[in-house]
Amino acid sequence: MSATPMLMAWSGGKDAAWTLHALRQRDDVDVVGLVTTVTADFDRIAMHGIRRDVLHAQAARTGLPLIEAVIPSKCDNATYEASFADALLRARARWPTLDTVAYGDLFLEDVRAWRVAQLGKLGWQAHTPLFGRDTAQLARDMLAGGLRTWLCCVDTQQLDGRFSGAAFDADLLASLPDACDPCGENGEFHTLVWDGPMFDRPLQVEPGERVLRDGRFMYTDFALADA
Repeated sequence: MSATPMLMAWSGGKDAAWTLHALRQRDDVDVVGLVTTVTADFDRIAMHGIRRDVLHAQAARTGLPLIEAVIPSKCDNATYEASFADALLRARARWPTLDTVAYGDLFLEDVRAWRVAQLGKLGWQAHTPLFGRDTAQLARDMLAGGLRTWLCCVDTQQLDGRFSGAAFDADLLASLPDACDPCGENGEFHTLVWDGPMFDRPLQVEPGERVLRDGRFMYTDFALADA
């Protein structure tokens, strides 16, 4: 039986990266490309705030082509959906049998249901292979498996802004407050992956300034070290 082709919804963070790694261990699926939503005004990945050239460097290290869904910074849901639908059309033009997008969702049922509904309207389906995993164990598995990542954005309403820019490691997990999910699945933090088994070599990035946006989100600006 031939493997099912899939796109990986790539955020630049640990959950997407680990999902890609998990899918690559299977014989029944074939991840053929990455799809990422990029905010045009800032030239960065939406939500995570990762620079576009860092995104491209990540994609190169996975060895997979990247398809971008470009949106404005002030984007309503209809505009987002139209841009993402266009990205899927471009993907299907390249891989005609493609109809599945994989996501790194872990336990938020409403988010997964929204993705299923959004894709269903377009004749696509969502695949969430990590969904339902214990996130404390998953975080430990990621570290043991060689995933290396930085916290690039912290929601200061849920977690102290000083964590922005910190390494996602055993010390960080031990220092997180009890109310914080170990994988940040409630939006407490977002990450930028720079090394792991899904990359052919590490990504050289260095932290820059920290900026508070919308009075809430503390971003750390990571740049390519050789840029």
